[in-house]
Amino acid sequence: MLVGYMRVSTADQNLGLQRDALVAAGVAPDRICEDVCSGRAVDRPGLARALDIARDGDALVIWKLDRIGRSLPHVVGLVGDLQKRGVGLKVLTGDVDTTTATGRLVFGIFATLAEFERDLIHERTMAGLAAARARGRSGGRPRVMTRQKLKAAMALMADRDNAARDVAAQLGVSVSTLYAYVDAKGQPRERATELLGKRAAKPAIAA
Repeated sequence: MLVGYMRVSTADQNLGLQRDALVAAGVAPDRICEDVCSGRAVDRPGLARALDIARDGDALVIWKLDRIGRSLPHVVGLVGDLQKRGVGLKVLTGDVDTTTATGRLVFGIFATLAEFERDLIHERTMAGLAAARARGRSGGRPRVMTRQKLKAAMALMADRDNAARDVAAQLGVSVSTLYAYVDAKGQPRERATELLGKRAAKPAIAA
């Protein structure tokens, strides 16, 4: 059985294109779930329902890969959970189909890229913290939150696979201090303005 899922960011956008593509691919209209929310949204009732009704041997069908994921690591984790349940993923625009050997190979490449992305973020974070510590030792007692730590916090918190307590521990700050400067999505709070200045750059997140 096929289970369809579609998403648009705002109510002004039309779901018709995605619905037609899913039906043409063989998804029954009553097995199509939908959400109207930003790609950054954590709460997606439609996706939750689609994942709930999918059973072993079924396949989740989507129009584009960015309809289900907030980031590449998030998509890889979601597909990994589906595979453990025996549920495949078919992406109509992108030739991704994890129900086939070729599709699983393609997605394996995605997983490798996601791991590479995480390693790069970790490497840059550690390098930034080392530089911040070095400056702190030569210039007196460092502040609890520095510009380098803040930028690292923004990047790490933007990845939903990272827990706030783990990010705080990695940066050497308390969870309350972390949330005083960034929100749960990695966006800077008002208190971060002084550290970031005009050069602030928000972390990129998939639409």
